[in-house]
Amino acid sequence: MADDEPKKIETESPAEPPPVETSKDVAEEKTVIPPPPAEEKPSDDFKAVEPEKAPEPAEKKSDEGSVNRDTVLARVETEKRISLIRAWEESEKSKVENKAHKKLSAIAAWENSRKASVEAELKQIEEKLEKQKAQYVEKMKNKIALIHREAEEKRAMVEARRGEDILKTEETAAKHRATGTAPKKFLSFF
Repeated sequence: MADDEPKKIETESPAEPPPVETSKDVAEEKTVIPPPPAEEKPSDDFKAVEPEKAPEPAEKKSDEGSVNRDTVLARVETEKRISLIRAWEESEKSKVENKAHKKLSAIAAWENSRKASVEAELKQIEEKLEKQKAQYVEKMKNKIALIHREAEEKRAMVEARRGEDILKTEETAAKHRATGTAPKKFLSFF
């Protein structure tokens, strides 16, 4: 008998009214006893009839109850097993998630430490290059200063030579004027 069907009580005497149906949500396992027939008087007979009729449905009910109880117990056992399986599954998923999260965190930490070491190395190289650049700039400035000094010395020498040549020329010109002779090499630069 399925659990969804309403329960019916069977009676043996045809004089009794039809069995009364109960809905499952109102009273799942309550037994409904139909009212006594109109012919009988509600007296001692009613009390005597009631105990006789009550055991029959109770016996059938106990058979049905044991079957229902077995199905309910089986259903409860199945639900318990399914619940345990779900709990185990959730636990395993949680373990997997935690393990993956831990590994991802370790990878992120490794990546960050490696990046930091490479960036520190890059910074050291940049500092070294900056120092080298400063040294090269200083060397170049020194070379420029040296070149400038040499150029000044050469200019000074040229100026001194020019002054000497001008004096020499003036002396020679004065000598020629005094003697009245003409220079031998006239316009020698042509």
